[in-house]
Amino acid sequence: MNSRERIRKTINHQEPDRVPLDLGGIVSGITRVAYRNLKNELNFPISSSECVIDRIQQLVKPDEKILDRFQIDTRYAYQEVPQEIWSKDTPDSIWVDEWGIKRRFTGLYFDMIGHPLSQVESLADLKKLSWPDPHQDQTSYDLLQNQVEKLYQSEKAIIVNIIGSCFEFGWYLRGFEKIMMDLALNPDLACGILDIMLEFQIGQFDELLSRTGNLVDVILCGDDLATQNSPFVSLDFYRRYIKPRQKKLYDFIKTKTNAPIFYHSCGAVSSFIPELIEIGVQILNPVQVKARGMDLCKLKKEFGKQIVFWGGIDTQYILPFGKPSEVRDEVRRRIDELAPGGGYILAAVHNIQADVPPQNIIAMFEEAIQYGRY
Repeated sequence: MNSRERIRKTINHQEPDRVPLDLGGIVSGITRVAYRNLKNELNFPISSSECVIDRIQQLVKPDEKILDRFQIDTRYAYQEVPQEIWSKDTPDSIWVDEWGIKRRFTGLYFDMIGHPLSQVESLADLKKLSWPDPHQDQTSYDLLQNQVEKLYQSEKAIIVNIIGSCFEFGWYLRGFEKIMMDLALNPDLACGILDIMLEFQIGQFDELLSRTGNLVDVILCGDDLATQNSPFVSLDFYRRYIKPRQKKLYDFIKTKTNAPIFYHSCGAVSSFIPELIEIGVQILNPVQVKARGMDLCKLKKEFGKQIVFWGGIDTQYILPFGKPSEVRDEVRRRIDELAPGGGYILAAVHNIQADVPPQNIIAMFEEAIQYGRY
């Protein structure tokens, strides 16, 4: 099978020839440091034209030779970061993005230190402000369209790398503590902030999917809903404030494409899975196996016929601190738990960080190729 066929069959809850593999997205990618270590281990030359595809997380676009080396089935359409911008990042560099969100470079990634709506007090104040126009940068969408059209010829599974989010991006604008307080004490203001991001995301997907909706295989969306141990919000708050906005976005996306919705949320999200299925989510990522309640055997039994699990290889302990043999054990365990009957795409739980030894990355993909045969 080719990669597109393999991914599509898996998403349809059928068994392909082997478990599909993913690397290279903004929630299943690899950081610059880890990538350079991997290339050194494989004796691949380090290119001066290295491509950063996420400045905040310092993620790079893997070389096609690396992706082929590990038989990766996915390819992403990126809005690349111009080298003249990211190459100047040094520890304590300050960056203010188009939304006015202020970040400081720590040496490994950018961390938020300022939120443009932190001092807004009312919905009336919010309505006085202006925001980026999702329809303005036509050149960027044209470039993404060209990427998708070229990738389509490769027979790889194409993923649109715009992470549709209103809740998470809402706290980027307001600040996490304040928007949580708003949901409880000033929900009109909180909802106004979420709606700003919702309408922007709808505009982005409108532009991109009007061009490429018939070519892409997966639509990447996401809204972190949980910590390691519990949800950020109650199910009541989720149903009242977040779920209707997610549904509006996903319903719009489905008017533009038949590609399934890939939903990313870290943490203990098991209680939200039925809600996500109800609003049209077909894929759950990253399946954070060390979070509370994320028992993979139980999740597969309860939801394995309704949702695809994408991720599952532990990045908190096994990949950074385990031996290659322990990584191989982890891969076999997750395949045994999630792969029967299809519905599992193997990747690391979120991005591969700087502290992951290259030998462990190699062990993960080599074992997946060998053991993941149906």
